Amino acid sequence: MSVKAKYQPVLDLGEELSIKDGNVTEENGVLKIKGTANTQYEKNLLWDKIKEIGGQSPSDLKANITVADESVFHRHTVKSGESLSKIAKQYYGDPMKYKQIFEANTGILKNPDVIHPDQVLVIPNL
Repeated sequence: MSVKAKYQPVLDLGEELSIKDGNVTEENGVLKIKGTANTQYEKNLLWDKIKEIGGQSPSDLKANITVADESVFHRHTVKSGESLSKIAKQYYGDPMKYKQIFEANTGILKNPDVIHPDQVLVIPNL
């Protein structure tokens, strides 16, 4: 199996996330990946996928992934049935961090218990 085939799920995820300026080359059995993720959250998703396939520090892959917008962790579009605590659990692993999301979005949210589908929320860096 080629190194590119081994890491194809990473490349697919990069495409799904619309990674910009993507460049993939293979030299001497090492896959080199370069690109720009929209947010730190998306960069983390890519690294999690890399580690899932190649381990904590893969020797057959070198990745240089930068972040376009470092002012936020992510921007989340609310879907029907979501709550701030559910969103906090998704991004931070802790539903109680909903307060930080609420504070970062007081320009559009007046009550942490009321969010609406299609609102775009800032998920702040913690």
